[in-house]
Amino acid sequence: MEQEIKRNIPRDLFLHLLAIVTLYWSAISFVTLIWQLINNWFPDALNYYSANASLSLIRFSVSAIIIVFPVFIVVSWYLNKIYRRESEVRESKIRKWLIYLTLFVASLVIIGDLIFVINSLLGGEVTTRFILKALSIILVAGIIFGYYLDDVRRETPTNAGKYFAWVTSILVLAVIVGAFIVVGSPSSARLIQFDQQKVSDLQGIQGQVVNYYQRKGVLPNTLSDLSDPISSYAVPVDPQTKASYEYNVKDAKILSFELCATFNKITPKNLPSVAYPIVPGTDQNWTHAIGRICFERTIDKQLYQIYNNVNLSVPTK
Repeated sequence: MEQEIKRNIPRDLFLHLLAIVTLYWSAISFVTLIWQLINNWFPDALNYYSANASLSLIRFSVSAIIIVFPVFIVVSWYLNKIYRRESEVRESKIRKWLIYLTLFVASLVIIGDLIFVINSLLGGEVTTRFILKALSIILVAGIIFGYYLDDVRRETPTNAGKYFAWVTSILVLAVIVGAFIVVGSPSSARLIQFDQQKVSDLQGIQGQVVNYYQRKGVLPNTLSDLSDPISSYAVPVDPQTKASYEYNVKDAKILSFELCATFNKITPKNLPSVAYPIVPGTDQNWTHAIGRICFERTIDKQLYQIYNNVNLSVPTK
């Protein structure tokens, strides 16, 4: 009892909890990042995930790893120093309970992953991306399980902790580099976001042009014709330059027009953008190169028919 009183139990609890929580957080962020990179490098036609959501997950996972993983390494290093100075801390029930909890969680993850692998194989899923995802979980959970199982069996700390820190740091650094290859630098990501907003604006304008034709039977002469104070629709402008988008009527008889904008980057492969289907069966996408790009559209009169006029006048007595 005397020995327990002398120990700094609140400190030990804080450090061990912080180490375990940052370990879990780092592992989850690491696996999430790997999965999103696999989705990017090995796209599946049957998997209709959102590219924007995938990039957001990549950015958030990288942010979490950059902050949380170094905290885990520093706390683990500090705990190892305490273990060498105070051997009773290493043998404390707090540490062993948390380690065995980690072993339990890692075991469940490995078992669940193997069940998922067999179930997916029986369902016909044998793609490269599936195999890589399964292996990533087994790798992360296996490394954590193996290290802590060996560590809890030893009475004194060894150099295994240094090797564990170096190996995991190299793996984390490699994955972070891969993430930056996908999402680019912060300045590049901002330019891509500008381009995405421009495409979204052009899609909205295109829909308004179609709606204008269906209501009035002709194409608008200028973009200002689309403004409607009653519906509160205002034609958007380029968010980067604040200039108006270009709109030109190519052929009023066949209802052909074009929308133009200036883009910063080539459309990323992981951000496919499908256009509003004005002409079914034709290639109506919004992929673009760098610079001023125009998208020519032609409204199908049979598909987009003019609205029937309704007489709303009040009859006179």
